[in-house]
Amino acid sequence: MKKKIEKVIEHVEKSDKISEENKPAIIQKLKEWKEEDNAINDIAVRFENWWMEVEPIFAELGLV
Repeated sequence: MKKKIEKVIEHVEKSDKISEENKPAIIQKLKEWKEEDNAINDIAVRFENWWMEVEPIFAELGLV
């Protein structure tokens, strides 16, 4: 999971959809979560919940 968080950090750094003002705070929080084993599980649950909310939208668009 730590490798996945590192990939997310890289994605955030390269993203043009995330404002430059928000990137440092997002990256800092991700780095904190990367070091906390309980937080890693929390991230997984949050992303899973997020995906459950947006997956029907992607499916409707024919992207899933």
